[in-house]
Amino acid sequence: MIGIIGGSGIYNLLSEKKSLKINTPYGETSADIQTGIISGKEVAFIPRHGNKHQIPPHMVNYRANIYALEKTGCNEILGINAVGSLKESVEPGDIVIPDQFIDFTRKRPLTFFDGPDVVHISTADPFCPRMNDILFSVSKKNGKTHNGGTYVVIEGPRFSTRAESRMFRNFGDIIGMTLVPEITLADELSMCYSMLATVTDYDVWSEKPVEASEVIKIIKENEEKTMKNIEMFVKQNTPRNCQCSKRLEGARL
Repeated sequence: MIGIIGGSGIYNLLSEKKSLKINTPYGETSADIQTGIISGKEVAFIPRHGNKHQIPPHMVNYRANIYALEKTGCNEILGINAVGSLKESVEPGDIVIPDQFIDFTRKRPLTFFDGPDVVHISTADPFCPRMNDILFSVSKKNGKTHNGGTYVVIEGPRFSTRAESRMFRNFGDIIGMTLVPEITLADELSMCYSMLATVTDYDVWSEKPVEASEVIKIIKENEEKTMKNIEMFVKQNTPRNCQCSKRLEGARL
């Protein structure tokens, strides 16, 4: 089953909805999990920032969310994210399917394995290539889509300074606040993970500083395209034949 983590607009895609409250060893999830049907397949959904977008990026309980989705029966995660662009060619309104990340977060719990069971998973290729390929083939039919790219993850909730943004441009293609540790926690549970990232702005390396109001405007304008991409992806998704399920093999010393 696919677990979708993203905005509340996804509620409108679900039919035969059921609400599940999953207790976790890590505390409460961002909201109750909703299960339902999209494109004839069962999926589970959780709004990353809560039902009223009341949880800032650095306070999201990522461990609880991923743990609960796995307990619900999900072995694949599709993340829906809003990001800033670090490249002129990646324009607001574009979609990016990233395949790498650089982590600049500072204070978040990053692992399920705090000891005595110690695990060192490989994240050389953190995203699921199978899911990425399907997501790109779907998204390019609905608008300009970039296949691959490096997501720079910052702590938030503030946006970058101009100096930080210029530095990040040397490393990445897009920038945001929510990919890590969501993806690495999914990797630790041998789940597949892919992301549909909507570009909302040019960050602050450009002339105009990024504002939350502009981000919200672009997200709303692209919501219909995002929902169409999700429906088509769920319909065309294939059984797991990737290596993601083997991430824990050889990970213990």
